[in-house]
Amino acid sequence: MTSPERLRAAMARVTLDDVEHPLEPFWRGIIAYRVLTLITVIAVTLYHLPGYSSMLGAVGVLVAMTAWTLVTSWGYLGGLPGAPDHRGRLALADLAVCVAVMATTPLIVTDAALDLGQPGMGSIWTSGSVLACAVAHRVRGGVAAALVISGALVLSKQRLGVLELGDIQLLVLAGLTVGFASRVLTRTAARLRRLAAEQAADAERERLTRSIHDGVLQVLAHVQRRGSEIGGGAAELGTLAGEQEVALRTLLTAGAGNSDASGHRDLGAALRTLSSPRVTVSAPAHALELAAPTVDEIEAAVRAALANVVAHAGPDARAWVLVEAVRDERGGDALEVSVRDDGPGIPEGRLAKAEAEGRLGVARSIRGRVEQLGGTLTLDTGPDRGTEWVLRVARTDGAAQL
Repeated sequence: MTSPERLRAAMARVTLDDVEHPLEPFWRGIIAYRVLTLITVIAVTLYHLPGYSSMLGAVGVLVAMTAWTLVTSWGYLGGLPGAPDHRGRLALADLAVCVAVMATTPLIVTDAALDLGQPGMGSIWTSGSVLACAVAHRVRGGVAAALVISGALVLSKQRLGVLELGDIQLLVLAGLTVGFASRVLTRTAARLRRLAAEQAADAERERLTRSIHDGVLQVLAHVQRRGSEIGGGAAELGTLAGEQEVALRTLLTAGAGNSDASGHRDLGAALRTLSSPRVTVSAPAHALELAAPTVDEIEAAVRAALANVVAHAGPDARAWVLVEAVRDERGGDALEVSVRDDGPGIPEGRLAKAEAEGRLGVARSIRGRVEQLGGTLTLDTGPDRGTEWVLRVARTDGAAQL
């Protein structure tokens, strides 16, 4: 079974909540773990309470742990419906509270009790913060939280024996395992969202193709043939009809890259719809997923550049659009789109003159859009060597890896 087939089979077994919120089972599991470990710590602490140097302090810490468990349980459930998700910050606050609870160990538990192997304050309850950080911040967060709790464990008990080393090992393994599982689940859910969007787009294209094939496409093809036969001005209309037929067929077969559930679009699919007998689009076979607003702006800038070719390079000019992933000056990931034509080129000073006369089409439609995305725009032109616009935009964190 191929990878797409496995994804389709998986889609049939998952719910919408599993796809949109893949980590919710982890958060609910952390809440259950927190409650169970709290009950265990309360029972163990009360059993050893007569041997503590401060029984009142031990009870006070237990009350604080219970209250904080209620707070984190509400927060890890997501809080109020529609409220912003602050669970990443809450996990960090949880880590700080756990360190504070462990810091009370020297004030409450005697050295003699620790020598006998009794746990410090908080005990296994504090490991819940490691799990929360692993879910919220993936592998790095889980391992970092495990190291913080491990350091607090050693400092609060002021010893590093076999028992402490075993606890440290379990903490690091828990943070690493849960963090890795969270990352895998998140990526899998993203793939399932993309597949669902692609399936919906395919179904819509099939419906449109059935509706349009026997109508619009045949009319455009007929206009093209009759225009060529009649000649003169009708020939130009026939050429335009042929270009629109090709563009419409490309849209129906390739699609425009509709946004998926996470708000991303395939830039390559969007730009391929600009193909025509005079425009060739080359893009990588794999999806170039970016935030949908970014794709919209890049597509609009490319359309403006192609419109400039039609308006100034002549009716017979050809254009080539090339999309590729590159490295920027600082070594980061970037996306570069070039639009080149074989027209006569732009005379020196032409753009400056147009801008001075108030004709700001290029500045507003191309340069303005690229600068709004934080990118750069360069122009290479000259007599008898055509014109090439190069748009370069840095890949943001919201975009999928290119």
